[in-house]
Amino acid sequence: MAKIFDKPSNKWIEVPNETYAEYMKYCSNHRKRMQAHGLCKCPRAKWWQCDTVCADCIHQNLPETVSLDEPVTDCSSEDEMELLDVVVDGSELMEELLCDADELNHLLKRLQELMPEALKIGKLRDDELTDTEIAERIGFCRTTFRSRLNKVRKILKKEFPEVF
Repeated sequence: MAKIFDKPSNKWIEVPNETYAEYMKYCSNHRKRMQAHGLCKCPRAKWWQCDTVCADCIHQNLPETVSLDEPVTDCSSEDEMELLDVVVDGSELMEELLCDADELNHLLKRLQELMPEALKIGKLRDDELTDTEIAERIGFCRTTFRSRLNKVRKILKKEFPEVF
């Protein structure tokens, strides 16, 4: 029988050797991970206290947090500014997202014009069917199917170069 220290009750608990080995391995892996990230400064002599509950541990090494309203000096100049001033505004990202969605709609509409069975082909590819099986299902021979796909790809590549 081995003993594990229970921090909340401040007592030693006897457990089977297998349980002890499993528990200590889990605690050691967790502690090593936290130490690698700089979040734990537990000395080797106190490893027996580790129970992986870092929030309650006296050896935790939390990074210093700074308020977004706190003035900081800019490295390139002596001017003071607030971190809130340099937080990225999400509106530009939303515009990009809307533009990308609009471009995707145009691409899909053009693809539908060039090859009406394109959406069905996409669904069949999602089902992990081979080109031969897809060609049979849409009523083409495999070579015709491949040549039409290549032709449509070339046209779309010219019309939508930023996508391809």
